[in-house]
Amino acid sequence: MRVLLSTIGSRGDVQPVVALAARLKALGQEVRVCAPPDFRDQVEGLGVPFFPVGPELRSTGKTGMVAPPTPEQRRQLIETTVADQFTAITAAAEGCDVIVAGGYLVIAGRTVAEKMGIGYMMAAYCPVFLPSPHHAPPVFPMLGDEPGSADNTTLWERDQHRYAIFRDPLNAHREALGLAPVTDVRSHLFTDKPWLAADPVLAPWLPADGLEVTQTGAWILPDERPLSAEIEAFLEAGEPPVYFGFGSIRAPEDLSRAMIESARALGRRAIVLRGWADLSLPDDAPDCLSIGEVNQQALFQRVAAVVHHGGAGTTTTATRAGAPQVVIPQHSDQFYLADRVYSLGIGVAHAGSAPTAASLTEALTRALEPEVAANAKLVADGVRTDGTDVAARLLT
Repeated sequence: MRVLLSTIGSRGDVQPVVALAARLKALGQEVRVCAPPDFRDQVEGLGVPFFPVGPELRSTGKTGMVAPPTPEQRRQLIETTVADQFTAITAAAEGCDVIVAGGYLVIAGRTVAEKMGIGYMMAAYCPVFLPSPHHAPPVFPMLGDEPGSADNTTLWERDQHRYAIFRDPLNAHREALGLAPVTDVRSHLFTDKPWLAADPVLAPWLPADGLEVTQTGAWILPDERPLSAEIEAFLEAGEPPVYFGFGSIRAPEDLSRAMIESARALGRRAIVLRGWADLSLPDDAPDCLSIGEVNQQALFQRVAAVVHHGGAGTTTTATRAGAPQVVIPQHSDQFYLADRVYSLGIGVAHAGSAPTAASLTEALTRALEPEVAANAKLVADGVRTDGTDVAARLLT
């Protein structure tokens, strides 16, 4: 079986694809990855052929507000990304038997598969990307969304309409390939039999009419890297610290200072992940440590709590580690996952996307209660670790 795994987006979109690629390779399958150029070293480090798509994305993680694009700028961005995808995926899929699209923005994948006469699967990483009356669609504040602003049916109709911005550029490429035009872009991309690469405990799928969803479990790449000597020394020097990190997304202004002040207000030490936002410490006091890329699977088992943005990968890793969480959602599926963390009793959903030292102190106080820690340990025992095995079996 020759498999192309294709995705577009930041680390949260790419890491699950890398995990599945590693598992397929270990099973002796021929696999390739098409993803943004930021991830070339990681993919090729696994011995997997890599095909870049689009520009590097790391610069998008810097802190601060960014003005929404104008309608003309958005049109140009859409046309460019669709064209880039058709070029990259067409080249990467040559000789493959199936294309697996990871995430919800792989616009070209199904069309390329259709033209080549090969299989196609779409995998979402969170239930909110799949239409259902049981939950709302992803939330994008930059586009004017507000959580809970309307009933789910209305919100899903609005979500379907948003995909219309891809219709003309998609159909232009389909026409050039001699294929019929698409009317409903979202249904075209997702198919009526999508996969859900999310943990059933943390993010369960509730059956909905019109979709036959296969929930594989989250695609997790086992991380055997040791923690650095600097981190080990810091951990051994006192009580478990609080971890703060925003991964590869944009962070609110002054977030680092608010984080450190909240930890100190509770007499806690802190570890701050610099991430793509390049978060920095407000001073060089010995109660705080700034770190770069790290084995979160190992680190989260040794911290008092994890404060993060609510990305699917970070939330799943923290839940699996049994660490209490404070989730500060910014967009997309993060609001859903913040609510799930709260509903499961394993942490706190921070109110508002721009935390202050006072609001973080209050959230951390609740997250550090013994009952939350106990619940986190119980829920951790139910998190599945076989998601890539399930997906690999389905493919082969």
